[in-house]
Amino acid sequence: MRIALSHRHTAALLFIAASAIGNSANAHTSAESHIHNSFLSGLAHPLFGLDHLAAMVAVGLWSALAARSAGRDLLWGPVGFAAMLLVGAVLGLQGVALPAVEPMIAASLLVTGLLVVSRLRVPGLVAALGVGVFAVSHGVAHGYELAGSDSAWLTLAGMLTATVLLHSAGLAAGWALRHCHVWLARAAGASVAMLGGALLAQMA
Repeated sequence: MRIALSHRHTAALLFIAASAIGNSANAHTSAESHIHNSFLSGLAHPLFGLDHLAAMVAVGLWSALAARSAGRDLLWGPVGFAAMLLVGAVLGLQGVALPAVEPMIAASLLVTGLLVVSRLRVPGLVAALGVGVFAVSHGVAHGYELAGSDSAWLTLAGMLTATVLLHSAGLAAGWALRHCHVWLARAAGASVAMLGGALLAQMA
């Protein structure tokens, strides 16, 4: 039987495909290969760091799949992640080095991927704080790279903008697929979780 996908579902597939790609690199993929010196480079960095990209899209996917209705239920996770990523980035800019940053980034992939698969519903504040804990590590990793840069804040603004865009992509994909072809979103979540598990195994 042939299954026809609407343009909305096709766009959703393109969004979640980014979170389903896996490789065996270190958790902070190719961070050293990017030069952070402008808003545009900050905007591009999360798009080329597989760990950051997958986690941010997965947060959006989970928020859309688990939301009871359109509205603020959709935003708790993405807002919590973005806010705590900013907190972590500021800490990193100040030279604060938190322990186990790389394992926490890998763990964020495992946890957010499993949340997408399970469509677990939790109170909004719990969702924000839960993903926010991991977002701090993502932010510290970003900020620590930028410490001492003359354009650190401009670059950080680009990173935060990219974070919001990736969350929005995940939200759009999750909302489009929450009632039809939801298995596609769950498959993407499973891929993100497996990537996180593989990275954690490498670090063990």
